[in-house]
Amino acid sequence: MGFFSSVLGFFGFGVGLFAGIVIGYFLFIYFQPTDVKDPTIRPLVEHDSKSLERMFPEIPLWVKNPDFDRVDWLNKFLETMWPYLDKAICKMAKEISKPIIEENTKKYKIDSVEFETLTLGSLPPTFQGMKVYHTDEKELIMELLLKWAANPNITVVVKAYGLKVTAQVVDLQVFAIPRITLKPLVPNFPCFANILVSLMEKPHVDFGLKLLGADVMAVPGLYRFVQETIKTQVANMYLWPRTLDVPVMDPSKAFQKPVGILLVNVVRAQKLKKKDLMGKSDPYVKIKLTEDKLPSKKTTVKRSNLNPEWNEEFKLVVKDPQSQALEISVYDWEQVGKHDKMGMNVVPLRDLTPDEPKILTLELLKNMDPNDVQNEKSRGQIILEVTYKPFQEGDAPKEGTDDDSGAVEKAPEGTPSGGGLLVVIVHEAQDLEGKHHTNPYVRVIFRGEERKTRHIKKNRDPRWGDEFQFMCEEPPTNDRIHLEVLSKAPSIGIHSKEVLGYIDINLADVVSNKRINEKYHLIDSKNGRIQIEMQWRT
Repeated sequence: MGFFSSVLGFFGFGVGLFAGIVIGYFLFIYFQPTDVKDPTIRPLVEHDSKSLERMFPEIPLWVKNPDFDRVDWLNKFLETMWPYLDKAICKMAKEISKPIIEENTKKYKIDSVEFETLTLGSLPPTFQGMKVYHTDEKELIMELLLKWAANPNITVVVKAYGLKVTAQVVDLQVFAIPRITLKPLVPNFPCFANILVSLMEKPHVDFGLKLLGADVMAVPGLYRFVQETIKTQVANMYLWPRTLDVPVMDPSKAFQKPVGILLVNVVRAQKLKKKDLMGKSDPYVKIKLTEDKLPSKKTTVKRSNLNPEWNEEFKLVVKDPQSQALEISVYDWEQVGKHDKMGMNVVPLRDLTPDEPKILTLELLKNMDPNDVQNEKSRGQIILEVTYKPFQEGDAPKEGTDDDSGAVEKAPEGTPSGGGLLVVIVHEAQDLEGKHHTNPYVRVIFRGEERKTRHIKKNRDPRWGDEFQFMCEEPPTNDRIHLEVLSKAPSIGIHSKEVLGYIDINLADVVSNKRINEKYHLIDSKNGRIQIEMQWRT
């Protein structure tokens, strides 16, 4: 009976197991729980920022914030240059830390502190986005999101009281948003004089510190204490508006200061060649100093004359008498079309004796190429009287003043005691639009005196940087200055010049504040704006 009972029991277990599997599968397939709902699928744009951050914790800043631009090119540049930047940065760090270490070793009676190894590793920092700010001043402001998970090997050996202690920094992580300002912008390479660095929020700094081979950061409570201490100390030093200033060049050398005045008397020309088919030429002279952005000065036009006399005097500001030269060009005036160039020559200022008038008779040349055979042809002569007058020690601008720091220079010698010098700088314009053409230039009118900038062809966002000076017997507190943006008609065309907009500026604020630098919306223009800087020098 025992045998039959075992067989029947085993058979019953097999049948029960099979029946349980079949019934369970049937219930799983044909019966669904009532509390389960279908998932809701929504596009990404309908999720809030917190949901997106949970789904994409490493989403770049340029995706979350449209003000930030992608800078993949900068990351590729860093990736390629990192082996060289690593060595350069480590070398600079050693040079900067050397005097600091020497000062503290004497203070705390430490024998020596040396870098046994110093490398930032093979992983360069990455920038997740960059935002650029535009201001009316001569500066460039950038904000960058920096993420750096580095594998550095920084080992410092400290020797004191006959003991040797080795500390090693490993697994460095830095997350920060620095603001970098390049100012002032200058016309010499690298085109900025200072770098100012600020942090827009407390940085995240994480690293491992091995002391005598053991990880010190594993000590309970020490990790958080070190992190908060670093964040607080760095924030106290560099959190905006505090800055870290890194000088790149001396601004006083970047902006060349005037060192003297060149007096030029255009006396006459002789034996000029006939240019007009119907009659004689109508000559006039243009003079300017090389390396000077100011427009050329012109004499009057002498009609139908091949031996004209002018006796007209001009003053030119000299910045570098060793490299600058006086450039003289004679033109034949034409009522229609381009004026014909009759000849030219130059006078290097280094050939002039200071404070000594010199009369020069110059042969007019085709160009300044000594190998050009066309210069052998006679084109006439021009007679000048030139005198270079360097500033005396008391008249020269003080060393170290910065044109773009907001300080206003003093007026030159000879300015009326109750008046001053009104300086108008036409910087640039944006969104200009002419009906038939857009070749803009600016006309400045003050107390009946008119000045013009150079005209720029086919440009809706022109940059001039032209400076004009008006001498005033008294402060122009009740005066207005009129600036008009015009478009010069093409040389060939049926459309005349057009007015692209204008502004009238009260000068009371200029006199009281000494300097203003603002953008103005142009009247009678759809979107046009112009940036004007004005200074009142006394």
